[in-house]
Amino acid sequence: MSSPCRRLERLAAAALAAALLAGCQRETRDFHGPPPPSGPQASGVSPSDLAAGGGPIGPPHDPRAAIYEDNAFHIGEGKRYYDWYNCYGCHAAGGGDIGPPLMDDQWIYGGSIEQIHASIVEGRPNGMPSFRNKIPDDQVWEIAAYIRSMGGNVAKDAAPSRGDELQSSLAKTQVKPTPAKPAAPTDQPR
Repeated sequence: MSSPCRRLERLAAAALAAALLAGCQRETRDFHGPPPPSGPQASGVSPSDLAAGGGPIGPPHDPRAAIYEDNAFHIGEGKRYYDWYNCYGCHAAGGGDIGPPLMDDQWIYGGSIEQIHASIVEGRPNGMPSFRNKIPDDQVWEIAAYIRSMGGNVAKDAAPSRGDELQSSLAKTQVKPTPAKPAAPTDQPR
């Protein structure tokens, strides 16, 4: 025979199970409708600007490109950022290493400054990481301008002619003042 406590426990367990089953509602699924969009096109972002049947379809013209493209200051800053962000690690000095060369006329994703900017920001399949929200946008534009200059694609008066590391000495404004050293005592009698 079962005790009244056992019956109460079984009744409570059955009530709990019934409440859980009543509260559980399965999602409704449409098995006959069109499938939901998936992949990069679902979000409106394409990992590539390549299109079937033709050459690359570049990003829309950006008015900021003209500010950076033939500006010697921005190209010089882009060279500095190219070093700072270790672009040398994959692209070497532009001739390519584990990444593609940046000095030739064969560009996989397009060689305009807008396309280079898009490659840096979005990344590319098979190795090029996305630098979106990792490098400020103005610095990305400067790096893109410098990359364009590596292949001789900018005006000659804007292209950097030599690196800053070739300077023989620092400019006077960049030299840190050193404190004067006290004269060493001499052991000679006077």
